Amino acid sequence: MRVSEYTPSSIGIAPGTPNPALAAAAVDQPNGGGAPVITPIPLAPLRFAALDFETADYGRDSACALSIVIVENDTIIDTWTHLIRPPRRDFVFTYLHGIAWEHVKSKPTFGDLWGDIAKKLEGVNFVAAHNASFDRSVLRACCETAAVEPAELSFVCTVKAARSIWGFYPTTLADVCRQLRIPLRHHDAESDAQACARILLAARERGHEYHRVLKTCALKASRR
Repeated sequence: MRVSEYTPSSIGIAPGTPNPALAAAAVDQPNGGGAPVITPIPLAPLRFAALDFETADYGRDSACALSIVIVENDTIIDTWTHLIRPPRRDFVFTYLHGIAWEHVKSKPTFGDLWGDIAKKLEGVNFVAAHNASFDRSVLRACCETAAVEPAELSFVCTVKAARSIWGFYPTTLADVCRQLRIPLRHHDAESDAQACARILLAARERGHEYHRVLKTCALKASRR
């Protein structure tokens, strides 16, 4: 999977396109002449996804849970969470997330769920995750194992955001949530994804625009 660097297109503006608020503006000619009145059309709402994977073993293709939280116009509008049957029965990290083979043996595989996952990620301007390089690698490995083509997505790391915006150290999700007073049930996929979204919403409350967060906290493009 390749992760694009921040460009106007990464927030929904095609390269070389004039400001769409003006390019698509309605032009009214006032009665009696005079300068035309330009009525700007608002830009499309910014939309991002925060996600969290839990894995069964050391293989990055062993996702056993995924939660995707959709944020639009600074509001959480949707949450999708699902248990996943990994390609192997062995569970190493049950002690962290509480998920074991008996919880997922009758659940869909990642490939079975890919259509729903792709729809959730469709149209987002970027994807956020805490320690995003891990979640990006899990997404890529699961797509490869399922023989599906992953979408090209820009990833923002909220570990980087916590360090660059607030100067937090250490920056585990539990530590950052404690500092920002964000509720958390650590290693519960839905709670972790919600917390990740709320970290970026807290950054917005401090006046940090998303395009600046993209510039400073986006992962570099990965090589497949």
